[in-house]
Amino acid sequence: MDLKELLEHFNNGDTIGEDWAVIEQMREYSREARKITLKINNQYHEPDELAALFSELIGEPVGENFGMFPPFYTDFGKNIHIGNQVFINADCKFQDQGGIYIDDGALIGHGVVLATLNHDLDPAKRQQLHPAPIRIGKRVWIGANATVLAGVTIGDNSVVAAGAVVTKDVPADTIVGGVPAREISKIK
Repeated sequence: MDLKELLEHFNNGDTIGEDWAVIEQMREYSREARKITLKINNQYHEPDELAALFSELIGEPVGENFGMFPPFYTDFGKNIHIGNQVFINADCKFQDQGGIYIDDGALIGHGVVLATLNHDLDPAKRQQLHPAPIRIGKRVWIGANATVLAGVTIGDNSVVAAGAVVTKDVPADTIVGGVPAREISKIK
């Protein structure tokens, strides 16, 4: 199974864990991601070097004016898509098998977790994983230590307060906070 087929599997929302070939291929890309993130995290890089390493990690060019403060962690790497003028702050953790799409001008705060996989609720099938994408709109600001769960879309210009756990979609121009995240106000 090549990367294109594996990504189709994830992007179709197919259950992971029923086919060992898919699991082994996922683990292979995980090993590759760890090698590249070790390079990113364990020495200083000029901004253009960091952008090149991140592009290698995700398998496509990052958008213009990409910025990041390492360390950064991911367990797959090949299903992250970055728009222009995106900034990712230190200590973020992206579980990206289900797909992470970050649009132009988005700001990702310290320690943010983006998790695109859920385990099956049936204890007999708990090892199975269900991927779903996270979509972050234009000019979104996700505050420090927030967590965004699988299948969530955050609309343009919205703000996720520090420490929030986002379990459902956030409309455009909305501030959310809390556990689980709820609307606090609209952005005028």
